[in-house]
Amino acid sequence: MESEIVTDTGETGCFMPVRIAILTVSDTRNLQQDRSGNVLAERIVNAGHVLAERMMLPDERDLIANQLRIWIGDLSIDVIVTTGGTGLTGRDVTVEAHRDVYEKEIDAFSTVFTMVSMKKIGTSAVQSRATGGVAGGTYLFALPGSPGACRDAWDEILVNQLDYRHKPCNFVEIMPRLDEHLRRK
Repeated sequence: MESEIVTDTGETGCFMPVRIAILTVSDTRNLQQDRSGNVLAERIVNAGHVLAERMMLPDERDLIANQLRIWIGDLSIDVIVTTGGTGLTGRDVTVEAHRDVYEKEIDAFSTVFTMVSMKKIGTSAVQSRATGGVAGGTYLFALPGSPGACRDAWDEILVNQLDYRHKPCNFVEIMPRLDEHLRRK
């Protein structure tokens, strides 16, 4: 699906769908009860992207990190979005699992997510540890497990950053260079 636009500089740009995998982390829900994953899947498809895979795992750091590594190694996946396990309790280990695999953390993702959340939930936003990073040429984002938080992250941040037409810059335009340090010189 391509839709052509003309940028402020007069350049023509086309929409470039990316392939996104969703991992829901929960000890208590199953896929039929996964409202947050449903919110993300609907928005991904409605934006014109490809829902590459979707699965659910319990709050187990090693299981989460291993699945992230599998998807990072899969050339048919450009972006991984996890939902759940970003809180402060002992079982919330998604952020740690993400950091186990990151090559680079996207620090500003957490900051911008907090700014968006503050408008909706006030100072309760401090309880979220949403994070973003890059590994093996793949973007990874860890979002809270609430449907509202997933909506906010997608609608206010990811829908734009995963759209090649978004200016002045976006994540898609630098995708080809994310793994340049891994290539033979």
